[in-house]
Amino acid sequence: MNGAQALVESLLRERVEHIFGYAGATICPTVDALKEHPEIGYTLVRTEQNAGHMASGYARISGKVGVCMVTSGPGATNLITGIATAYMDSIPMVAITGQVPSHLLGRDIFQEVDITGAVAPFSKHSYLIKDANQIPRVVKEAFHIASTGRPGPVLIDIPIDIQTQELKAFSYPEEVNIRGYKPSVRGNELQIKRVMDAIARAKQPLICAGGGVWLANAKQELLELAEQSAIPVVKTMMGLSIMPTDHPLNMGMIGAHGNHCANQALAKADLLIMVGTRAADRAMVDPREIQRRMATIHIDVDPAEIGKNMQAAIPLVGDVKVILQQILEKQAPVTDSAAWLEQLRDYRKAELNRTFPHQDGYVFPGTMLRTLGKKLQDDAVVSVDVGQNQIFTCKYLPQKNGRFLTSGGLGTMGYALPAAIGAKIAAPEKQNIVICGDGSFQMAMNELSAIRAANLDIKIVLLRNQVLGLVHQIQNVPPYHGPFGVALDGSPDFAALAAAYQIPSLYINDETKLDEVLDDFLSRQGSCLLICEVNPNVSTND
Repeated sequence: MNGAQALVESLLRERVEHIFGYAGATICPTVDALKEHPEIGYTLVRTEQNAGHMASGYARISGKVGVCMVTSGPGATNLITGIATAYMDSIPMVAITGQVPSHLLGRDIFQEVDITGAVAPFSKHSYLIKDANQIPRVVKEAFHIASTGRPGPVLIDIPIDIQTQELKAFSYPEEVNIRGYKPSVRGNELQIKRVMDAIARAKQPLICAGGGVWLANAKQELLELAEQSAIPVVKTMMGLSIMPTDHPLNMGMIGAHGNHCANQALAKADLLIMVGTRAADRAMVDPREIQRRMATIHIDVDPAEIGKNMQAAIPLVGDVKVILQQILEKQAPVTDSAAWLEQLRDYRKAELNRTFPHQDGYVFPGTMLRTLGKKLQDDAVVSVDVGQNQIFTCKYLPQKNGRFLTSGGLGTMGYALPAAIGAKIAAPEKQNIVICGDGSFQMAMNELSAIRAANLDIKIVLLRNQVLGLVHQIQNVPPYHGPFGVALDGSPDFAALAAAYQIPSLYINDETKLDEVLDDFLSRQGSCLLICEVNPNVSTND
């Protein structure tokens, strides 16, 4: 057995069912070995960055480690953004890169790049394999590191000669024991007691749930705590779909681009319980002011995140699911928050029933998204890109019991379409929707070929406003002096483009026809593109 065969066998031992990749000379031995194992599916991406995004979407929906594989040099450097995106959103991923022959490393030969060094600041760990006999151990460790503690991407770089080297014997480890890597799981009992006491004293408590709740598979436990103790819940962007929009304790998304009700709740709470969130700037505009005004509890698996952006009165390190179970087992107290909840529900009702602006010849994104959300299946997967389309969707798309996928940490344009492909492969039975702008769509539209090749059923909503909407909006406000460099001149005829991939399209610029057009769009067999005409001067503050 050579190194390439050992690598594929190791992936099988990790129960890998799908790989997203782009082949090249230095990864050919592994691709050749993979050919002998049709039980591992393979998607050929059209640019390597999207292999990372597809693996991300796959991981987030399947609950498994996503796997991507590319060649050396530009293949590896193109993948960097996909790795960094996964790192910022704590997505479990193993990225495999081919490398030039090991005896030529450091000589700047054709397609050589120090990829392990390049990704060091934004990967959880990386390996450069110099002996094929190390492959089973390295793969076992990589999957363990990627999926435990705070999840994240791990890189395995394999020179081509190591892929062809014969192993002395193949033996796959049963356990992993890495010195210095022992993620905390259970919460400290004394701190748990302090949490219980703080909840009992609070009159206006608030839970802030982030993406860590999804990563820990702790949605049910969080809902139980909120309902048991009558505590309203706000979410960060990464935690958005944890609760249905119509849940009586759901107060929306906090932050600079969040809902009014959620931000009012954050402004008036007397106890903030942060669960699986890093309290970053987009969510907590002024962490020091929050820290000054109220007691805070911070529950997170990563001790480095606690205190990074905001000091917590009660820090609690461990697996979010386990800690919430510990709190529930001790019967978290019911808070005296009836008046508080009534006040917040008045804010929320007004927000959810607001009337959107209307302009002939255009569709207002909020109107379209509210209508779309009501028509989606209960467990639909919605992948959203970055920019105005992301903010509008966060604020106005009704959530049910599905998943909301987006690039929240790095804010990577072009994420939604490839992430949706990965999500669809992970869960082919689920309704799958992409929402993007005409700027972000053009960063990933080449992956329509991957959709076509696999005959995937993905519905794409394209909010076309002819500009880079969010930057255009920012440039219209002092100290800037008006838009520059944001007009999307030269954009293609999107309907003709979709037709070239044998994907049908629909067009709408009349809100009175939204119901019938969306019904047609969602009922189509296979993929479909819906082009919505949006006024370029629309603001996310409208």
